[in-house]
Amino acid sequence: MKITVIAVGKIKEKFYKDALSEYEKRLGRYCKLEIIQVEDEKTPDKAGEAARQLIRKREADRILKYIREDACVITLEIRGQEYDSEGFADMLAKLATQGVSHFQFIIGGSLGLHDEVCKKADHRVSFSKMTFPHQLMRVILLEQLYRSYRIINKEPYHK
Repeated sequence: MKITVIAVGKIKEKFYKDALSEYEKRLGRYCKLEIIQVEDEKTPDKAGEAARQLIRKREADRILKYIREDACVITLEIRGQEYDSEGFADMLAKLATQGVSHFQFIIGGSLGLHDEVCKKADHRVSFSKMTFPHQLMRVILLEQLYRSYRIINKEPYHK
């Protein structure tokens, strides 16, 4: 199984880097993990909707270069389907039994994802109705992927 995370922006804080490194190590026994960071756009203070849309478009252009036609694309969106941990694991397991061998998870920047990226999604997932920093969302995603593999393999960790 291959998992690619395509995320806008670089991780600057050491505590995020440390957490990501730990989950990358843990996931290594279950999948081949690749993290692709694309450059984010600076959002000016009091940017209007036209400027915000242009920023999302520029970030989308960078993301779209990495989306593969043979992968199952899952965008992380506030309007996506919410799952509990067992449901998320079940969704991934079902897709894998249907022949999916490559998942691409897309995390947008601070303004979210442009519609062009959302249209490429095979599945849209929301981890909460709350808003999280996109850097933290990477950590949450990797932790939930690790938890999912533990659930799928009936290994301790989940509870």
